[in-house]
Amino acid sequence: MRCVLAFLIFVLVHTGLVSAQTRVQFPSLDGPPATMLDAYLFKVQGETKTPAVVFLHGCGGLFSQGGLITSRERQWAARLNSEGIAVLMVDSFGPRHHGDMCSPAHFDAAIYRARPFDAYAALSHLQSLDFVLPGRIALMGWSEGGGALLNTIRGTSPARAIVQPKIDFRAAVAFYPASCNLRAQGAHWASPIPLLVLVGENDVWTPAAPCRALIESAEFGSEAAIKVYPGAYHDFDWPGMPVHEVPAFKTRAGVIPIEGNDVNSQTDALQRVTAFLKVQLLSP
Repeated sequence: MRCVLAFLIFVLVHTGLVSAQTRVQFPSLDGPPATMLDAYLFKVQGETKTPAVVFLHGCGGLFSQGGLITSRERQWAARLNSEGIAVLMVDSFGPRHHGDMCSPAHFDAAIYRARPFDAYAALSHLQSLDFVLPGRIALMGWSEGGGALLNTIRGTSPARAIVQPKIDFRAAVAFYPASCNLRAQGAHWASPIPLLVLVGENDVWTPAAPCRALIESAEFGSEAAIKVYPGAYHDFDWPGMPVHEVPAFKTRAGVIPIEGNDVNSQTDALQRVTAFLKVQLLSP
């Protein structure tokens, strides 16, 4: 199964169904002074007006140690491009001269709080492009980026209160998100934006149980759903990553994170998220 999935992604990339990325820059809405953000745009080949999705990377940043965009984000861009959806990946760390934020010693709360303003800046940038459908833009985030996503879309989002977009995000997808609990989000969590959350049952870094409690307690009118994958750990959709402990990222509570790919969960997520976004972005 892993070989088949890798081959399919290879085909998508090398047959022109997904384009090479284009680096763009635009200011965050975190100012003054505003941070000039870097982002990477993956357009859909042969299309005119298309929907789009903004990506918010995890605590390790957008790039691998080799300087390439991580394989997880590239896989998802290939999948969405193949469905006629453009992708804009926002780098929230590099422009702020910060490396990974996975360990407590490296975490910067100010950057974490700024990321919802990055998300709305990306929305505004996409809405300025003539090939993007301005009312059909979604948001996706992984781990810490998933937590930033929750902080972006919630009804009490400070970013939305300041930005007040004319047309908001159409939908959101959060993978094993940080801050997915009642303590971080508040007892009366609500969002006007449809949300799909995906998390592994065995995830000890961003546990499923408190996240499920938050989503299931969403205020009336919030369209939120959660999928918990049995046996899966953090980063279950990261192609080819073996399951392993990460002692360097031990939490303040003394928990040693475990991360790694689960092929069955990854395959289901590719299908489930694609179906969700097609309904939200491509349906009339």
